[in-house]
This record gives sequence, C-alpha cells and structure tokens, in this order.
Amino acid sequence: MTYVLVPLIIIFMVMVVVSLVRGIAAFLKSTREDLERDSGQGATEMQMMQNKMMFARIKYQAAAVVVVALLMAMAK
Repeated sequence: MTYVLVPLIIIFMVMVVVSLVRGIAAFLKSTREDLERDSGQGATEMQMMQNKMMFARIKYQAAAVVVVALLMAMAK
C-alpha cells in the first residue's frame, strides 16, 4: 500500500505546484487588464481563473494531507 500512497503524494504535490503557477500567471495577466479597464464592471476572466486555481490548489493540498495521514496511520 505504501507503494501506491507515495506516488499519490508526489502526484498531488505536482498538481499543487501546477495550480499555483497557473494562478500566479492569471494574477499577473489580470493586473495588466485591471490597469487598462474601467472599474465596476465585475470580475474579469483572469480573476475567475485565479479563483478557480486557488480552489484547485486547496483541493490538491487537502488530498495530499489525507494521503500523508493514511501513510502515517499505516506506519504505526
């Protein structure tokens, strides 16, 4: 079972980093858009992407924590 959980942790860690990088890229792109547009028009597409990536990152981090907890429970 350990041979399954360790690669799962690695996969979740990679997904966290991918989500984080995509969120930062959306943030950088949205700041340029925000400077050029009128305020009060609602959320832009890049702001929605930031939000989506933040929730994805949290989801993958939670999954990694659950797998680590399972691994620790098995070790005892």
